[in-house]
Amino acid sequence: MKELERCLKALANKRRLAIVKLLRTRKEATVGEIAAAIKLSFKATSRHLAVLKSADIVEHEQRSISYYYRLASTQHPATKSIISIV
Repeated sequence: MKELERCLKALANKRRLAIVKLLRTRKEATVGEIAAAIKLSFKATSRHLAVLKSADIVEHEQRSISYYYRLASTQHPATKSIISIV
């Protein structure tokens, strides 16, 4: 139940929903690419990604100096259901 609450809190923001929607279509993107797509500063986008990462909704991989974010490969079933309707 606690994991579901964490997921719902993380997704209860229009910017974070926009990030999830973007990552559903693009599969992976850097912080800068995400920031440009949702028209938000790099710093604010990075904070939103940190919230999504702490809720195990996204994961990242560092390549050189860039972090590439994608939807997490393992998610709570409820999280998967919510993301599928975004």
